[in-house]
Amino acid sequence: MNVTVFCGSAAGNQSLYMEEAKRLGTFLAKEGHTLIYGGARVGTMGALAKAVKENGGQVIGILPRFLAEREIAMEGLDQLIMTSDMDDRKKKMIELGDAYIALPGGPGTLEEIAQVYSWIRVGLETAPCILYAENDYWDPLRELFVTMIREGFLKEEDTAQLHFVSSVEELKEVLDIAKA
Repeated sequence: MNVTVFCGSAAGNQSLYMEEAKRLGTFLAKEGHTLIYGGARVGTMGALAKAVKENGGQVIGILPRFLAEREIAMEGLDQLIMTSDMDDRKKKMIELGDAYIALPGGPGTLEEIAQVYSWIRVGLETAPCILYAENDYWDPLRELFVTMIREGFLKEEDTAQLHFVSSVEELKEVLDIAKA
């Protein structure tokens, strides 16, 4: 399965975030999934891709040319696809994915996973949308979705493909269901 992971070009201010990215990368490789990610060697993106490669997994990076020119592209990927801009990068990452995961990240990560979820809601995508954090990072967003339901801007049934997980074991359950 191709698993698209949205995550940061920053490492965060706690070592937990880099360790979490490494754990996820190791898990994806050992489960035989191909990682689709942003193509960078920095931040949690770099830690994730490096862990996949170190554990024998396949990695496809998607990177806009202007970022490659800043020399942040990860070397040694199985494939590096260059795009014209950030929007084309996101579209390609979504196109190649069979499941979508967001690790803790900033506004870009949030925007990417929000687009996937929006596409699921309108029927353009059917794969699971997974917010993965071991430290409750995504809990405020989960609460926002509860508020959206309560206030009539989101239907409960629209959350069927939206998953909040806090361990690779929980993640495995979601991905196993998606494979079936």
